[in-house]
Amino acid sequence: MPSKTSPGGSMFPYYYKNGELFGLHMGSFGADEAGAIARLKAEEVFFIEQHKRMGFWIDFYQTKLTDKLLDQLIELLAHAGSLISKLGLVGCSSIDRWRINRRIKKAGGLSTLPVKYFDDPEEAKTWLVSERG
Repeated sequence: MPSKTSPGGSMFPYYYKNGELFGLHMGSFGADEAGAIARLKAEEVFFIEQHKRMGFWIDFYQTKLTDKLLDQLIELLAHAGSLISKLGLVGCSSIDRWRINRRIKKAGGLSTLPVKYFDDPEEAKTWLVSERG
């Protein structure tokens, strides 16, 4: 499959250690909630249009995870969940991890999605392309 560029500038698919994943760069938005939500919505549409199941990596470093942004994340997961084999989230504080997990549980239908949190993007990508969930 030839590579494409997502709205946020990520290569699709992103090849890593003999595997493929989708990297969603949501870092460095700071408190720009509207900008982060717009990026998340655009990336959701792009990812769904690719019709390819794979690991999904989101970098949230230096982005404030507001309630509206987290609601949009859950909406993305609900819409694209069948295409996401595993979800690796990078750059989330302990409180944000708890908030995300709570929303995933409440959403229903997402509880079987393997989700792991990472501080190191390389560890997240390695996990996403590994055989283990």
